[in-house]
Amino acid sequence: MYKSPQPSDRMCDLVCDHYPVLQVMSRFGIALGFGDKTIAEVCDEHRVDTETFLAVVDRHLHPERGAGEEREVSVRALTAYLRNAHGYFLDFRLPSIRRKLIEAVDCSLSDVSLAVMRYFDEYAAEVHRHMTYEERELFPHVERLLAGEPTDYSIDEFRRRHDRVESRLSELKNIIIKYYPAGGTNELNGVLFDIFACEQELASHQAVEDEIFVPAVGRLAADGVATERREPLSAREREIIVCVVKGMTNKQTADALCISPHTVVTHRRNIAAKLQIHSAAGLTIYAIVNKLVDLSEISGTLPE
Repeated sequence: MYKSPQPSDRMCDLVCDHYPVLQVMSRFGIALGFGDKTIAEVCDEHRVDTETFLAVVDRHLHPERGAGEEREVSVRALTAYLRNAHGYFLDFRLPSIRRKLIEAVDCSLSDVSLAVMRYFDEYAAEVHRHMTYEERELFPHVERLLAGEPTDYSIDEFRRRHDRVESRLSELKNIIIKYYPAGGTNELNGVLFDIFACEQELASHQAVEDEIFVPAVGRLAADGVATERREPLSAREREIIVCVVKGMTNKQTADALCISPHTVVTHRRNIAAKLQIHSAAGLTIYAIVNKLVDLSEISGTLPE
């Protein structure tokens, strides 16, 4: 029987007992190598709101429960989590499945193979449109709410148009199983396994949005920004600031930190929302005051 993890539980036990937590950790920017520290200690070390982390973990591991209703979650932390999840699906998961699908089906030999690839590409484009809408419309609305600024966007509008993007992936999976010509390879079985996993991942992602994020944003809109707990920067966000004040581009930052440029952009948005600092000059002052960098490290890049 599943038992909700507690802040005092060891993080290593949580991961060993429930390996899907690894994905949740990565989207919160929590790195491995935490020894025997508790969940609360690891979250604090990475500047992640513990209750929000546990609410998302509960939803992934126990989907029958309305986990988000039992914990006081941070809208800011959830926004960062969802943006990082977008980067995972758009920059890694879907492109990876496409590469494997190309290797598993020979489009030059089968009209069915060509149709399968076309179906997948149309699906990937649909997911991209869905997540781009959230980046352009939903998250800026949430950032304005967090900043106490007026906004004419309603979370109810998002709720009404929030389609289940994993449904077409489920259909593709069934088409391959039932109708793909006999003689499929191990590669096709392997990519089918990935499609099953991605379908489940997308369902969990949307459940976090529907059952935790949307209600939390609704409460924030009703109660005001004063109810939102403000979190400090994560370790990754502090690294991003150091790169920015040293004059590095998003691409250079991505290469240095072994992440995608999309993820760098997401982190920079989160940093601006948390600190209400939008310029490199402002971040430079913040970095010096908070001892993230030494003046000697950036003297050649200070803005004039």
